[in-house]
Amino acid sequence: MSKQLEGRVVLITGGGSGIGRAAARRFAGEGARVVIGDLVSETAEETARTLRDAGNEALAARVDVTEEASVRAFVAFALDAFGRIDCAFNNAGVLGPVGELHACSLDDYEHVMAVNVRGVWLCMQVQIAAMLAQQPPHGGHSIVNTASVAGLIGSPLLPAYTASKHAVVGLTRAAARSYGRRGIRVNCVCPGPIETPLAGPLFEHAGMRETMLARQAIGRFGEPDEVAAAAVWLSSPAASLVTGTPFRVDAGALS
Repeated sequence: MSKQLEGRVVLITGGGSGIGRAAARRFAGEGARVVIGDLVSETAEETARTLRDAGNEALAARVDVTEEASVRAFVAFALDAFGRIDCAFNNAGVLGPVGELHACSLDDYEHVMAVNVRGVWLCMQVQIAAMLAQQPPHGGHSIVNTASVAGLIGSPLLPAYTASKHAVVGLTRAAARSYGRRGIRVNCVCPGPIETPLAGPLFEHAGMRETMLARQAIGRFGEPDEVAAAAVWLSSPAASLVTGTPFRVDAGALS
């Protein structure tokens, strides 16, 4: 049985844990050559090592998505290793403080925006430039950004995170309009609550786990692999007509 992404080169940020690590496994399972970036180089290498031990092609490097030089170096590392970039999963992100807007400091707000928005902006800029210099593969190049259901509705206890994820949805739509006729599809996944360390502070806030669980039409929170599966599908030729889409993976919470 053929694999959907056989031989394609995929960049993943935030690949050292959670959704990023699950996505690395999924992309590799579909035959992709995976380049994993994370702010913590040890966790990125741990992900890559587990993939190599399973017979896949995987490399790792440290990347700080808030720094242009670091992003450029990460993309250059992938190009030097594999000669091209076919897909990217811009997944690095932070939750920020849990609390109402008046209690969120400017420093906290700026940190969330730097990672979640500036990071996606920088990654897309450098990735798109590399993709435009290449012949697109069958089904086109693909970029998938990690947004959130908080990018589609208001989340009162996550004001900075909500603002940042709305921005990711907007950047995704703008880039999809710009580059669709040049062979680059751009989508974003919008997870609901997922059982990852990132969501821990929100789950621990008084009553929030129960409140969020009550909104899930399926009656449970998601797992990282379920978001990863959506990212892989959006990156595959099977999704060749899909671009500019905020793809909900939310157990029906917004239905």
